[in-house]
Amino acid sequence: MNEGSVTRFLFEHLDIRGAVARLDGCWQAMQRGRRYDPAIARLLGEMAAVTALIAAQLKQAGRLTFQLRGPSQSPVSLLVMDCDEQLRLRGMAQTRQSDHRPLSTLSVSQLLGAEQGGQLMLSLDTPTSRQPYQSYVPLVGDTIAQIFEHYLEQSEQQEARLFLAADANAACCLFLQKMPDADALDADGWTRIGHLAATLKAEELLQFNPPALLQRLFPEEIHYGETHDKGVRLFEARPVVYHCPENREKIADMLLSLGRKEADNILAEHGEIVIKDDICNREYRFTAQDVAEIFGRQTLQ
Repeated sequence: MNEGSVTRFLFEHLDIRGAVARLDGCWQAMQRGRRYDPAIARLLGEMAAVTALIAAQLKQAGRLTFQLRGPSQSPVSLLVMDCDEQLRLRGMAQTRQSDHRPLSTLSVSQLLGAEQGGQLMLSLDTPTSRQPYQSYVPLVGDTIAQIFEHYLEQSEQQEARLFLAADANAACCLFLQKMPDADALDADGWTRIGHLAATLKAEELLQFNPPALLQRLFPEEIHYGETHDKGVRLFEARPVVYHCPENREKIADMLLSLGRKEADNILAEHGEIVIKDDICNREYRFTAQDVAEIFGRQTLQ
């Protein structure tokens, strides 16, 4: 089963770049066992696709994390997506019990509480940084695509367009960005490409692979490249995988940081220690014998 990919492309004669992210198996794996409402799953899938796409274009190695936080009254409290330089992706959604009407009838702004103070946080942790770089932007826009367009334009100072779609089987993103020399090469190029991309239907974005998608949207630009030195350059696709391995040793280190007394108090009250890894949807259980072995190893070191 195909996990996922990010394929970059460049309109060389227009100085407009783009990329297509397509997540199949990795998106399905991320949803497994979660039982998300379809409206929540769609938002998370769109965020997964755009996160993989942005991570694939980072200029330095590092771990990129986006957190989209809704205010206390919004149905969605948190969408989080995490991706490293190898395009290993993981993420989750958290929701609140609400008296709202069915989630499928709510707009994205209502789900996220955009008008009540929701925000998007970026965290970038690189091997050379002492602490992660973080930035916050308000939720501007009525869709995940518009929210991230606003973020990209604020952070990169270049116009950008995003087209997103997600269902139970796939999550996809088409990205376009106007580069500095675009107007000098073709004053109408960015407007023309934007109008053509706007004809894209969600089902087409989910259905077509990158070459077929570009052929569907921009046939004249591709034909231009067949008769001139420069046209549309398609780069090699980079694979995207879902990555949430079990890491019991890391959780054991967390128990050590609690201290033996606190661990014994939890055991006395509950009979075992249960730690939930929300982002990977996994529980770690430690019995009294497990705890004794963990702290026993520490004594021997």
